[in-house]
Formats: sequence, C-alpha cells, structure tokens
Amino acid sequence: MRKAILLRGSIAAALTGFFMLTLTAGEARRVHDPDTTTKVRTERGSEVEEKPDFRTRIDALIKEAEKANAVAAEKPLFSVPQTLSEYDTAIIGTPLASQEQCVNYLLSVNPYPAISVTPRELVAYYYEEGAREGIRPDVAFAQALKETGFFRYGGTVTPDQNNYCGLGTTSTTVKGAYFATSQIGVRAHIQHLLAYASTREPVSPVVDPRYTLVRNVYGTNTLGNWQDLNGRWAVPGDSYGQSILSMFRAILRK
Repeated sequence: MRKAILLRGSIAAALTGFFMLTLTAGEARRVHDPDTTTKVRTERGSEVEEKPDFRTRIDALIKEAEKANAVAAEKPLFSVPQTLSEYDTAIIGTPLASQEQCVNYLLSVNPYPAISVTPRELVAYYYEEGAREGIRPDVAFAQALKETGFFRYGGTVTPDQNNYCGLGTTSTTVKGAYFATSQIGVRAHIQHLLAYASTREPVSPVVDPRYTLVRNVYGTNTLGNWQDLNGRWAVPGDSYGQSILSMFRAILRK
C-alpha cells in the first residue's frame, strides 16, 4: 500500500515537473521568437540599406581602374634613353628643344606656313606622337621642315595631303600618301621613323602605309642615327641626316 502511494506520488511529481518544463520551454520560445524575427527583419533591412553603398563602392573602384588604365596608356610601355646633348644623333630619345622654340624657328623662316592647323598645334602633335613612340619630336619636326621647305611645298607633295615627310613620294610624278588630318599625318611620320629605328611595333594602330614594307626589308636590323637615313629616306641624300641635325640645332638657338 505504502509502495503504491509512493509510486503514485513519484509519478505525479514527474508529470508536474515535465509540465512545468514544457511551460518554461514554451515561454522561452515565445520570448525568443520575437527577438529572432526582429533580428531577421533588421538584418534584411540593413542588407537592403547597404546595397546602394555597395554599388557606390564598386562604381568608385571601376572609375579608379579606368583612371589607372588611362594613365598607363599615356606612359610608354618601353624605356626611352634620355637625350642629353645636341650632338646626340640617335633617332630614338627625348626632346631637347621646347615646343616654343620649334614654333619660333618655323615662323622666323616662314611666317605663313601652308598647313591645315596652327603652327602650335602642329608642333604639339609632333611632341605627343613622338613621346608615344619614343621618337625625338624636335628632330622629327626639323625633318618635316626640310621635307616641306618650311611648309612652303612647291614640289610633288601639296599641303592638302597632310604629308610632312614625303611618304610614298618615290618620284616627281608620284604624289605619295594622303592623310585625313594633320595629326594622322604626323603620326605616320613618327611611325615611319620608328620602322627604321626599331623592331618594336607602334603603340598606336599603324597609319604609315609603308611601315610594313620597311620592316620587311630590314628585318631584325635597324638604323639608330639620323645620318643612317642618308640614301635610304632620301636618294641620293649624301648628307640628308646631317642637314636635319643642323636644322635641329638651329631650333635650339631660338
């Protein structure tokens, strides 16, 4: 009898304990659930709010990358030896004369050059294109002065061709290449010099119609100095390169 009473008491206590535990757990869940729901809502809300900031950061990174690419594009992808003396005869190098000196020298000889842009613009094109390809722009401009007679022309080539170095003019009856703009004409001139002076391909797309011809003829060989153009750029041209360098030194005096 006593055992039965104790057993019933134990069962009742166990059931009571289980009931209380269930209630406690249920309340715990009820207390926890709203927090969890709130947390999820909060996180979703913050995620939505952060998306515009994320896009802004991505856009900023893309713009920075574009700027870096633009700067990299302006810088030569190769090393260019610095020109230190007016007696340096290399075709590849950096300018010694300023753009102002080039303009002044031209106008001192021919105040009214027959060109499609201003003298300052033309000289600026030589410096821009020369820097891009590593060609000395001041000496290249001196070559243009020699080839065009200080932009007076009067020979086979005419001003409307924007051809400043006699490209393709192989005889008195062959006018040579035409270029749509002054800058493209300058670019072709610089690329033609590069074709002789280096096996490296131009940075800009080739516009020189005789670039491939020169490269095919010379292969791995190059002409490093202006006087090496004697009899090659101009025929017979015994002192062709020397006369260009003399004009370049005259520019330096302006």
